[in-house]
Amino acid sequence: MLQELHVRDFAIIDELSLTFKPGFVVFTGETGAGKSIIVDAVEMLLGGRADTSMVRADCDLAIIEGVFYLDDAVRERVTAILDAEGLLDSSDHIVLGREIRLEGRNICRVNGRSVNLSLLREIGELVVDVHGQSEHLSLLRVAEHIHLLDRYAQVDDLLEEYREYFEELRIVRAELRRLLQAETDASRRMDLLQFQLNEIEAAQLQQGEEEALKEERLRLANAEQLAQLTETVLAALVQGDTREVNAVDSLGLALEAMQRLSRLDPTMQDVNQEMDAVVEQTMDISRRMRAYLEMMEFNPGRLEEVEERLGLIHDLKRKFGDGIAAILDYAEKARSELDGITHSEERKGVLQKKENLLVAQLARLGIALSTAREEAGRRLAENIEQELKDLRMEGARFSVAQRMQDAEEGIPVGERRVAFNANGFDQVEFMVAPNLGEGLKPLVKVASGGETSRLMLGLKTVLTAADHVPSLIFDEIDQGIGGRVGVIVGRKLWNLASGHQVLCITHLPQLAAFGDQHYKVEKHVADGRTVAATRELDEEARIPELAQMLGGITEVTLESAAEVLRRASAEKQLQAN
Repeated sequence: MLQELHVRDFAIIDELSLTFKPGFVVFTGETGAGKSIIVDAVEMLLGGRADTSMVRADCDLAIIEGVFYLDDAVRERVTAILDAEGLLDSSDHIVLGREIRLEGRNICRVNGRSVNLSLLREIGELVVDVHGQSEHLSLLRVAEHIHLLDRYAQVDDLLEEYREYFEELRIVRAELRRLLQAETDASRRMDLLQFQLNEIEAAQLQQGEEEALKEERLRLANAEQLAQLTETVLAALVQGDTREVNAVDSLGLALEAMQRLSRLDPTMQDVNQEMDAVVEQTMDISRRMRAYLEMMEFNPGRLEEVEERLGLIHDLKRKFGDGIAAILDYAEKARSELDGITHSEERKGVLQKKENLLVAQLARLGIALSTAREEAGRRLAENIEQELKDLRMEGARFSVAQRMQDAEEGIPVGERRVAFNANGFDQVEFMVAPNLGEGLKPLVKVASGGETSRLMLGLKTVLTAADHVPSLIFDEIDQGIGGRVGVIVGRKLWNLASGHQVLCITHLPQLAAFGDQHYKVEKHVADGRTVAATRELDEEARIPELAQMLGGITEVTLESAAEVLRRASAEKQLQAN
C-alpha cells in the first residue's frame, strides 16, 4: 500500500507531500489543475520512462519518493528481490525514489540506494497498478493472464504437484541428453581410455619406485669412484700396510692404556667409557663400509635398465600426472569412466522408463489443470460481462483464449503432443470486445481512456481475490459516463478497496462521494508562476467541492451535494454491516 508520496519540482508541482490511508482515496479538481500530473509522478516512480520536460522550469532536477507498506500479498515476492540485491532494510516497508535531472541523467533508488531502472520497474509492478492512459497495467501483460486465471480457479495444490513432476522430468531429460551426447563419441572414447589404461597397467608402477630408481642410478653411474673412496676409508680404519698402524689398532692401544689409567685413577672412568664407545663405533663403521664395498657392482646393463625404467615413468608423468600417485589415480578414473560408458545403455533404459512414468503423470495433471482453467475461464467471462453490464457496457464481451501448441517432444494429449512448461500446457490470453458487434480482440489492443478504465475496473472487481497488486490507481475512470453510472462505479471502486488500496481521479461527484479519503487538487499563481497544490478535505469541506462538481456552488447544488454524500455514506454503512 502507498502510504506516503513526496514530489518536488515536477511539472507544475513545486512541493507536494501526501499521506494516504487504506481504502478508497479520491482526487478531484478543475481540469488542468494537476491531478493527472500526480499519476504521472507515480508512474515515473514505478519505473516509467523519464522525461526531462517534466522537470519544473528553472530547476535542475525533479525528485519523487514513495513509501510503501508491504502487505501479506506481496511481502514475500518483494523481500525476495530486495534480499537478493542486498537492499532489504525492513520486511514491512520499502522506499522507492526517482530523480530526473535536466541534463538527461536519472537516478533510481530503493531504500536509499541506487539501482538500475529494470529493478525499480520489477518492484513497482508488484506494488501498484495504474489504470487509465498509461501502459503500466498488470492486466495488459499477457504473461500474467495465466497466473490470474489460476488464482481465480484456485488450482494452487494441483499446480504445485504438477511442478514437482515437471522439475523431476527436467532433471531426467537433462541426464538423458548427456548420455545421448556421450554415445556419439563413446566408441572412440572407449578405445582411448582402454589404450591409456593398458599403458599404465603394463608399467606395473609401485609407490616410491621412482625415488628408489634414482638412488640406484646414482650408485651405478658412480660405482668405480664409490668403490675407490670406500677402499680408502677401509684402509685408514682397518687395513693399513705393515709399516703403518691403522686407526682401529691405534684406538685399541689407546683404549688399553686408558683402561689401565682408569684403574689407577677412578676419576678417569668416564673418559674410559667414552673411549670404549669410540672404538666400538669405529669398528661398526668399518663393518658397514666393508659390506657396502661387497655390494658395489660395476653393471652397465643394470644401469641401462634403470635409465629405461625412469624414462618410462617420465613419459607416463608427462601424459597422466606429475607423479606415480597421480598416474595411478588417473588409471582409476579411466576404469570408472569405462565402466560408466559400458553400462550407459543400462542407465539410459532406467531413465527412459522413469521419463515415461513422469510424462504420464504430467499428462494427467496437465489435462486436469487445463480442464479447471476452462471451467474457471467460463465463470470468469460470465462474471466480468455482468460487471461490464453494470458499468453501462452492455454490449461488451469477454473471453479467455486458452490454447495448446504442438511440439515434437511435448506431452501426449489425445492424438497430439503439446508443448509444456512449469505452468502446464496452456497459453492463456484475455480477449475483449468492448462494443456490440465487434469481434473479440486481445485485451492489450482495446481502446484507451475511460472505456479501458471501466473495463479494467470490471476485471479487477472480479479478479480482486486473485490479484495480488495492493494499490490500484484509476485515472479519469468516469470519462464518458453520467451520474447514474457514476454511482455504480463509485460503489464498485469502494467495494474493490476492501481488498486493495484504490486511488481514483474523477470529475463525477456521485463517484467521489464514495471516497474514504478526499484530496482536492487546485492550481494558483505564486510569484508569477503556476503552482499545483493538494489539500485533504474533511467531511464538511467535501460538500462545497461536490457542489462545485455539480455545476457551481449554489444553495441547490450544496443541498444536492450533501444528499449525494449522505446516500453514499448510507450505502457504505449498509454494505459494511
